Amino acid sequence: MSLSDTLADIRRRNDWPLLAQAVPFARMLGLRVDVKGESFTCVLPYDHSLIGNPVLPALHGGAVGGFLECAGILHMLWSTDAQSIPKTINFSIDYLLSGRAQDTYANVYVVKLGKRVSNLRIEAWQTTPDKPVVVATMNLLMR
Repeated sequence: MSLSDTLADIRRRNDWPLLAQAVPFARMLGLRVDVKGESFTCVLPYDHSLIGNPVLPALHGGAVGGFLECAGILHMLWSTDAQSIPKTINFSIDYLLSGRAQDTYANVYVVKLGKRVSNLRIEAWQTTPDKPVVVATMNLLMR
């Protein structure tokens, strides 16, 4: 089944948890999508293989960065009628706190939704959304 067919099936059945399975890197990270009404949250479940600093222990920055990029892409697949994966133009990330050895959540905010280019702000948190551990800005080419 093609990606566009998979996306159409997910949208028709309103089965958003399957969305993370449609993107290979998101599937590899084990990401989950939680949609409640108009609220979209992406979850990076804790796994020992994601630890980058075993002394603290802290999540690997690359895993967290990949998580935020996937969260932005998954959000755009959820919130638009995109038939293919949007292409990342640029991605900027600010690490605010060490990510602890626990589940991490991401909320995505669309700053500008354009026909060709969209701009997102993505905030990752672990204990409360009011205390983000990582914040990213992302520009996507919408196909």
